[in-house]
Amino acid sequence: MIKILSHILIAFFISPFWPLGPNPLPGDPFVIVNKSKNELAFINENKVQTVVSVGTGKTQDLTPEGLFTITVKAKDPYFRKGNIPGGDPKNPLGARWIGFDAKGTDGRTFGIHGTNQPSSIGKYVSQGCIRTQNEVVSSLFPLIPIGTKILVISTKKSYEILAQDYGAIQ
Repeated sequence: MIKILSHILIAFFISPFWPLGPNPLPGDPFVIVNKSKNELAFINENKVQTVVSVGTGKTQDLTPEGLFTITVKAKDPYFRKGNIPGGDPKNPLGARWIGFDAKGTDGRTFGIHGTNQPSSIGKYVSQGCIRTQNEVVSSLFPLIPIGTKILVISTKKSYEILAQDYGAIQ
């Protein structure tokens, strides 16, 4: 009985129906960041809902590429490096933090966040995070639940094709 139960649990946890599975299901929220364009696309309900400008790493390797999972969300995030509380105008993380598990991290190292430097949006300026306007990250925040997949890539493919390739659009 225990052997059967363990096989069932293993199958469940590696299935696409588990939030930490390999790909989103059709219609699920899905985020794509295209570093070659410095854009973020939000896919939901089988279509691209919005595309916004973002800032990414100063060098190509700083913002890791791959398929990751959103693991942490925070309103008015605390900036640990500078000991700056959330909501402070000096806080470079802005109004919201949507963290993902790149490079084996726990979602507190790499993320999508607002910024107190809106002129940096669209440029290669960060230490690895994906920054966007505070209004943008605040509007996306409630639409992206923990467990949402995020694809960070450099490509010429359209967001529709990428979403189809990864199963978010049928």
